Amino acid sequence: MVLIGCAFALPAFAEDDRHFSAVIERAQQLAEEAYQAPEETLPEVLSELDYDTYRQIRFDPAQAYWQDESPFSLQLFHSGFIFQTPIALNVIENDTATPLPFSAENYSYDGNAEKLKEYDLSASNHAGFRLHYPLNSDDYADEFVVFLGASYFRLVGRDQAYGLSTRGLAIDTASSEGEEFPAFREFWLYKPDADGEQIELLALMDSPSVSGAYRFIIQPGENTQVEVEAELFAREDVAKLGVAPLTSMFTYGEASRERPDDFRPQVHDSDGLLMHNGSGEWIWRPLSNPSHVRTSAFIDDSPQGFGLMQRERDFNRYLDTEAQYHRRPSQWVVPLDEWGPGRVELVEIPTPDETHDNIVAYWVADDTLDSGDSLRLHYLTHTLNSQPDAHNLGRAIRTRHGSAGVPGQADSPSQDQRQFIVDFQGGALDNIAADQPVELDISSQQGKVLLPQVTALPNNGWRASFRLPASDQPSDVRLRLTLNGEPVSETWNYVWYPDA
Repeated sequence: MVLIGCAFALPAFAEDDRHFSAVIERAQQLAEEAYQAPEETLPEVLSELDYDTYRQIRFDPAQAYWQDESPFSLQLFHSGFIFQTPIALNVIENDTATPLPFSAENYSYDGNAEKLKEYDLSASNHAGFRLHYPLNSDDYADEFVVFLGASYFRLVGRDQAYGLSTRGLAIDTASSEGEEFPAFREFWLYKPDADGEQIELLALMDSPSVSGAYRFIIQPGENTQVEVEAELFAREDVAKLGVAPLTSMFTYGEASRERPDDFRPQVHDSDGLLMHNGSGEWIWRPLSNPSHVRTSAFIDDSPQGFGLMQRERDFNRYLDTEAQYHRRPSQWVVPLDEWGPGRVELVEIPTPDETHDNIVAYWVADDTLDSGDSLRLHYLTHTLNSQPDAHNLGRAIRTRHGSAGVPGQADSPSQDQRQFIVDFQGGALDNIAADQPVELDISSQQGKVLLPQVTALPNNGWRASFRLPASDQPSDVRLRLTLNGEPVSETWNYVWYPDA
């Protein structure tokens, strides 16, 4: 199989599928039964922990599993605080699966958490786990993936800091009926080899509507990649099934009309949605922090990839020494089978600050998943610092807008118009001289576009500019640069809401 936009070599699945087949069988059996929510077995002393006290419970690195037997090591998370439903963990070694028991001796209880030593915590079990590997140097095992909460997991590659999250599945996101959050209930981790470069794990998912069996093959590196294979079984009809969901945060950026009283120029884990559609077009949508929930659908057939990107990677654009937003990874999704007709959906949710994830992107197929149906998924997701390898067109590096009024003229006739500039750089544009006849291909689904033009910039980039007339309706604008009728840049897409 040829992977578009990805330079990774795919690891082969384990030859022995017996354990994965058993998890698939369990998921299918669950779907044939009425949903049963997990029993609340967490001791009250743990369920009532606040954030600060929970953070004072730490896994002792000296107790990490496999650290003397493999470059990979395993550390665990304690139940408590918002992690109310423990998960079951198993280790597969020599083809035998053995439960991994909870032990309070694996943890240190500091500060206010020290009082927990007085209680019997044997029923707390595990909340999640993280895996370590010598990612940045040979003498230190860095954390590179964490599974914690519902079906969430996060990845980092070399010299990256945690930012956006991945999910196993998204159900009815931003729907009027409310979102359903499937959860991984049990994991099986294959003990890694002494010279292993990847690790494999299985997971059992369950929710009121869907159960599923997942297999993850994770390969840490400069761009950490995960091959995902899943078998889903519908217990109920699913109105909207979000596949390969990515969840991120965008509070404000360079195009934000309003921003808090903050010394930082930008605050976000991701600044745009990038798509490589089935027809080969690259589309860039800058993210926003809207005044109300907005859902955008990008109709497609057999997409080649999509992802949430942190394209702005200069520390000077954030000035945050603690959060280090310039090190937050982008993440790219590549289907490994035909996804057929459907849409990439982007959900943007209002957020007052950076403590809330408010951006979600996922794939929704036209084919529905109804009660009794099953669905196989197979895709690759990986972190990156730049762009997918196949993206060789000019990229939108800057989006700015403001009043088109003439300075010093209070009654300027263009006062109510909106001026936009979109700067492109890199890729095919690097080889185009400033005197070449680059043209602007621009359109708007609603209303007119005024004064469209393209200008060569002194930094080997190109600027597209235009105005929007005064209106009380949103304007959905698409533009790209062309040379001799062929695109030399990605397609920039933006929706301007005049009442935002």
